[in-house]
Amino acid sequence: MAYVRPVSKTSWYLARRSYTVHMLQELTSIFVGMFALILLWGISAVAGGPDTYQAFLDSLRSPVMVVILWVSTVVMFYHAVAWFSVTPKAMPIQRGEEFVPAGIIAGAHYAAWFVVSLLVLLLAGVF
Repeated sequence: MAYVRPVSKTSWYLARRSYTVHMLQELTSIFVGMFALILLWGISAVAGGPDTYQAFLDSLRSPVMVVILWVSTVVMFYHAVAWFSVTPKAMPIQRGEEFVPAGIIAGAHYAAWFVVSLLVLLLAGVF
């Protein structure tokens, strides 16, 4: 009979720091999904007309929603940074016999993120 090492079913991810970090990265998807639902709620409010949209905007100004949105923003920033740090491992690019350095791959993703964010802010009239 083969030996089976006992593993805790509820706290296995606390055994190593890398497991805990990975679980935190996975948990960030909950906030991404929640933010997506808020965006869908906003699209539905726009489709409902000016009064519905104004009610949606008023609900976003409530203290609870402000906290939720700020926490979601911070967590989604962590989510993006975590994914961009993994990108060179998940998507190695080979040129000839050599692989493109990981810093260039991650840097290109950060640059694209910055450019797209800037464009969205420009289109929103922030600048």
